[in-house]
Amino acid sequence: MFQLMFFLRSPKLIEDGLIDDNGTLLMKHKMFQLSPMTPVVHPMNFAWLNFDWVLYNSSLELEPEACNLVPKVLPIGLLSATNRFRNLSGNFWSKDPTCLQWLNQQSPGLVIYVAFGSSTVFDEIQFQELALGLELTKKPFLRVVREDIIKGKHQFYPQGFKERVSNQGKIVCWAPQVAVLGHSSIACFISHCGWNSTIEGVSNGVPFLCWPYFSDQFLNESYIYDIWKVGLKLERDERGTIRKEEIRTKVEQLVGDENFKTRAVELKQMVTKSVGEGGNSDKTFKNFVDWLKSYIK
Repeated sequence: MFQLMFFLRSPKLIEDGLIDDNGTLLMKHKMFQLSPMTPVVHPMNFAWLNFDWVLYNSSLELEPEACNLVPKVLPIGLLSATNRFRNLSGNFWSKDPTCLQWLNQQSPGLVIYVAFGSSTVFDEIQFQELALGLELTKKPFLRVVREDIIKGKHQFYPQGFKERVSNQGKIVCWAPQVAVLGHSSIACFISHCGWNSTIEGVSNGVPFLCWPYFSDQFLNESYIYDIWKVGLKLERDERGTIRKEEIRTKVEQLVGDENFKTRAVELKQMVTKSVGEGGNSDKTFKNFVDWLKSYIK
């Protein structure tokens, strides 16, 4: 917690003349405290001054300005776009393999994949609006509804919904997401825009319908919509709810415009080339390994 407080107080450190706008020390020997009950800190122990490199799961092609602004950060991704790291997983949920069998029975480029990560929870109204919105699209859909939601009080399916969509959609507790996004039947990804989901969608050339909730998800939405132009935003009503009509309209707009798919595929090819032999991410990773070997010696 103290480290988080430390980073959040960076503007104060700049104001007090301890560091400049780039984090460079201006007063190397002045000890200081954030408050009387926190540890005394020596400026030479600032966290960002005590590492040689930071590896992160992105690529120069995706975030060129961010990469150039922080020279000690090394982009070695997208990790999900390379077989070297494809099987890495950051969750502990049991994946339902039957969804892949179901996808095999669907036509190419028609299925809406809906997943919101491991922490998003909807209220009753939003849960129902999403369900009804998917039904209104009249397109096949694969929706992930986590087991903790199904067993808890947050299961609010509209009356008769499951019976009506039994031939239209499939609902699972958790999905093998990389395999799902790489399946030929997937048309688009309704996502909370967490970074893992974002890069998995990008790595597979899938257009996004953005549904962020907090933190970096809104920044990732901006990349998807404003910069990469491989998806659309969903608009909320005056009560903060995304309505079923909005879901249907944006799905139709996204799937009906081939430009989104074209740009998504181009982005996929770009990052795939980056992690491939001789690409930017590949060279960065190999250079880091060489540096690490020399450092250990």
